[in-house]
Amino acid sequence: MTGSEAPPSFRLAYVPGVIPAKWVRIWQERLPDVPLDLVMVPAAEAPGMLRGLDADAGFVRLPIDRTDLSAIPLYTEATVVVVPKDHLVAAADEVSLADLADDVVFHPLDDTLDWEAPPGRPAIERPATTADAIELVAAGVGLLVVPMSLARLHHRRDLTYRPVTDAPQSRVALSWREDTTTDRVEDFIGIVRGRTVNSTRGRTQGQAEPNKKADQGAARRKPATGKPASGRSAGRTSAKTPRSAKRGKPRRRS
Repeated sequence: MTGSEAPPSFRLAYVPGVIPAKWVRIWQERLPDVPLDLVMVPAAEAPGMLRGLDADAGFVRLPIDRTDLSAIPLYTEATVVVVPKDHLVAAADEVSLADLADDVVFHPLDDTLDWEAPPGRPAIERPATTADAIELVAAGVGLLVVPMSLARLHHRRDLTYRPVTDAPQSRVALSWREDTTTDRVEDFIGIVRGRTVNSTRGRTQGQAEPNKKADQGAARRKPATGKPASGRSAGRTSAKTPRSAKRGKPRRRS
């Protein structure tokens, strides 16, 4: 690589609601010479982006078609209902889906929850996005059930949210195309899984230090060869031998 060429970057996709900041910070500390490019992508488009190699890896919401994608589930989010602050639901600590039966509950086209049957009364028209549904909730038209991170992402002063105890939950995973598990992908997997910088798994850089320590340990355990010690200790030993050998008959004085 010549001095004018930029180092190859690592492109990381993430869906709305996921905050990759802590993993990005660790990447920048460990691999400062490899730029990490972040791109937010709608949840429905994330798998296609990975398959098309428009990103090296990405944070997605499960379930996804994993025919040619690897995925490591990371965490499960609580599900909440977003309501106006003056709604009756706001007075409760938590609610069930049955408590929403009489309300219009929006089911946007980019909904990330795996519903068997959406709760509440259906809206006349499905909002295109979660952001559009939030605007309708603020207008007092209905309610919205989403993962907690999306409720926080679209926070408004006039809205609040409460946990829904029996709603489906959204799982977030790290995913990448199975046949392109590069060294950089392994580096990022290690970061997400909490491996230390000296971990020997998957990467050769981390193997040097453990091997060095093993060599040092072997040197300390190496048996003595029987050769005389060098330095000051050897000098003291050789000096005593002639002195002890001369002890015998005392010298007669004339």
